[in-house]
Amino acid sequence: MSSRLLSLHNEPDWLQKVKALNWGLVLLIISVASIGFLALYSAGGGHIEPFAGKHAMRFGVGFVGMMITAMISIRYWRALAWPLYGLGLLMLLYVDIRGHIGMGAQRWINLGFIQLQPSEFMKIVLVLALAAYYERVDSANVSRLRNLIPAALIILFPVGLVVTQPDLGTGMQLMLLGTSILFLAGVSWWWFAGGAALVAAALPLAWTMMYEYQRNRVRIFLNPESDPLGTGYHVSQAKIAMGSGGLNGKGFLQGTQARLNFLPEKETDFVFTLWTEEWGLIGGVALLGLFMMIFLYGLLIALRCRYPFQRLVAMGLTMNMALYVFINSGMVMGLLPVVGVPMPLVSHGGTAMLASMFAFGLILSASIHRDTKFNRYI
Repeated sequence: MSSRLLSLHNEPDWLQKVKALNWGLVLLIISVASIGFLALYSAGGGHIEPFAGKHAMRFGVGFVGMMITAMISIRYWRALAWPLYGLGLLMLLYVDIRGHIGMGAQRWINLGFIQLQPSEFMKIVLVLALAAYYERVDSANVSRLRNLIPAALIILFPVGLVVTQPDLGTGMQLMLLGTSILFLAGVSWWWFAGGAALVAAALPLAWTMMYEYQRNRVRIFLNPESDPLGTGYHVSQAKIAMGSGGLNGKGFLQGTQARLNFLPEKETDFVFTLWTEEWGLIGGVALLGLFMMIFLYGLLIALRCRYPFQRLVAMGLTMNMALYVFINSGMVMGLLPVVGVPMPLVSHGGTAMLASMFAFGLILSASIHRDTKFNRYI
């Protein structure tokens, strides 16, 4: 027994980290990405191009990046939290000034080989920044106003820059994500109750400041049948596709709404609809079940972390993924307004894929280094 312990102690650091890797979570990530490949293969009419091949390539690149991110000590990610947050703000500011315009909004930086959407990157570094901030705040004082103001500013700066693109959906997701970190850090319920009251009181003013297409999205959400061939077309066709799939679905590559191009954006925001049309309620529940298992793994990793930075990173990034899935699935089922949020690991999109894999890498890093202690005040 002693010789075995000695041999483990003498193993290289990288090998010890590989053995400590949460392989259950890795297998779940691969499983969901494989479903994404099948869905995008179908979206391409039964061809690798133009969607499935790029999806596989991006996942491969992201998988390597995820593994590298997981192996890097959590100390370095904590040290990089504020520089990465600052970089995220600069990229959002650049987008507001000179970003690539698409779908009526400036959301991308054109790098030639990829359209980079900084708001996806910002969701991750916001979690890192808030985790680094609250790691330095004593748990008994998290609800004090002097500690809440800096945290609120950390959240509001990127939210403001994203909303002005305009991208109200992503701005709301950033706000929800930041608020969830405050809750996880232990901020008193009274602050959330007061904030909810202020938001409710500000809704009439917010309505007057929204763009007309944003107001139309809310109207269509409340009554999709009022404009079935216009603004409500996406939701109406999504409901038809999902309903026609029934319990078992129409079969792989047999989805009529998708193959006849009635279903819009079937490779991006509405890919979950394509999947459920072909694989039915069983396939849709199975995909959501895989995501639920991923979230449970993330929660268990967070609960096993001994120190607040790792714990908040794991829980915050898990919450971010949960918001993606909740908003996207609710959107295509008509339970939420259409806001353009992709299904992680399934939707076609380079930035969303790489951002998701980076987030999973950080969760895995928090798992491997869950017992790593460092000076709170550096």
